[in-house]
Amino acid sequence: MNCEKQRSMLKKIQEIQFVAVELNLYLDTHPCDADAINDFNCAVQILEKRKQAYQDEFGPLLNFGFGGYSKEPWQWVESPWPWEI
Repeated sequence: MNCEKQRSMLKKIQEIQFVAVELNLYLDTHPCDADAINDFNCAVQILEKRKQAYQDEFGPLLNFGFGGYSKEPWQWVESPWPWEI
């Protein structure tokens, strides 16, 4: 398994997720900022693409139905787990 590639992909997910959360917080107090709304929507789109690319290659990021469909065998129990990287 290519742990360096997995680590890199997780870092990119974390970076764009940070951007999305910060924009979400900003929009809580500035709900009419069209530029921020556009930036938020772009960040969410990038985040979803990065998550899907990660899951296609390394399996689910989350369990309990939030990680999408699982391939066979059940992938959630395969290691390393996302927080072990």
